[in-house]
Amino acid sequence: MAHYLVQVAYSAEAWASLVKNPQDRIAKVSKAVEKLGGNLLQGWMSFGDFDTILIMEMPDNVGAAAFAVAIAAGGACKGVKTTPLLSVEEGLAAMKKAGSTDYRPPN
Repeated sequence: MAHYLVQVAYSAEAWASLVKNPQDRIAKVSKAVEKLGGNLLQGWMSFGDFDTILIMEMPDNVGAAAFAVAIAAGGACKGVKTTPLLSVEEGLAAMKKAGSTDYRPPN
């Protein structure tokens, strides 16, 4: 399965709701990931540009995109960023493959 980094920024309204009623949103979204055939591997609360960080496995890009769309459509987030992740082995394979392209930058 493919791995993804998902970064979520909550809206002010979502934060107000969470302050009134604190809850573990990571556990709740894990169920949505599973319904799409994936697995939430790890999740954290954070501060800065994003409020929640997830690492998940999904069968394909369509499932990962569906998860991002579902979160965004819920209205509680002001930003959702999904980044496909490569294992070190996949990264090395990509580097080797890139070396075989004979690509040359413009001069």
